[in-house]
Amino acid sequence: MLVASGRIDMFRGFFARMIIELIALDGMMASGLAITADLVETANRLRGQAGRTRLFSLRLSGAGAGVAGAFLNLTVAEADAPPADLLVVPGLGFATPDALAAGLARPDVQAAGVRLAAAVADGAEVAAACSSVFLLAAAGLLDGRRATTSWWLAPVFARMHPQVRLDPDALVVRDGPVTTAGAAMAQMDLMLQVVARHGGPGLAQDCARLLLLDQRSSQARYMAPGFMAAADDRIARAEAWARARLDQPFTAAEMAAAAGLAPRTFARRMSRATGLSPVGFIQRLRLERATELRETTRLSMEEIAARVGYADASTLRRLMRRVGAIGRRG
Repeated sequence: MLVASGRIDMFRGFFARMIIELIALDGMMASGLAITADLVETANRLRGQAGRTRLFSLRLSGAGAGVAGAFLNLTVAEADAPPADLLVVPGLGFATPDALAAGLARPDVQAAGVRLAAAVADGAEVAAACSSVFLLAAAGLLDGRRATTSWWLAPVFARMHPQVRLDPDALVVRDGPVTTAGAAMAQMDLMLQVVARHGGPGLAQDCARLLLLDQRSSQARYMAPGFMAAADDRIARAEAWARARLDQPFTAAEMAAAAGLAPRTFARRMSRATGLSPVGFIQRLRLERATELRETTRLSMEEIAARVGYADASTLRRLMRRVGAIGRRG
């Protein structure tokens, strides 16, 4: 008999595999479903090649399970199926606050939230990526917990769920029985972590190599401050002003003036639009430009630092390492 998620699961003694249930809802991104299925199957196949038993059993549930099952060649959970050890919700296609509100109000989505909460109460683990993290929060599963979501939805999430300790830079966050991941393709990183936790780091590394997956630790380097700034015309104006002066020193107060706002109002609207302070936003702009120059030119770090407003190349290098932007040059 095996132990999973702090409980003794009687069914695991018979099935000898960790049961993963993939909740497929209408409007869900097909890539998240496919990534999960491919990683689970790859992990099982690699164990089989090593003469070991399959580790995972994958099945589907949810309003979109029938269509997804035909596409992925997976079985749909029966009403009397044994309880799952891990329930996974890949990213939903909710890209705006209005779409989020409408999507979360759907009966099938609310039913999924009730199902997830019941599963956690029964001792199971749950995981979600991108906008599906909002579903976990709405179900009360993230209250007081640390979590992440897609970087471009982070400001909205922070406003809707202040009781959650949001870390928008993180790619994958596990807090107790709940695991959350960033933007939609972070589903890959989420499932690699699941494989590592239950099958060992070596198996996860073998899966990553076989599928040509880069293992990452942060989504900070992928954040596009201009995308977030576009949500507020005054912040977008300030962004354009700052981008034209990245090689110069300037203050947050000067940036606020360029937006035609008082510093306090500017800081409040900046936080609402981007989830960042004015100083943090300026730093993101400089790092974004520095990363672009590093990847597309042969300039030295000293030259890049000068072009993005840093007098000290070592400071820039340290900041770029922090967000994972230092790597091989193209």
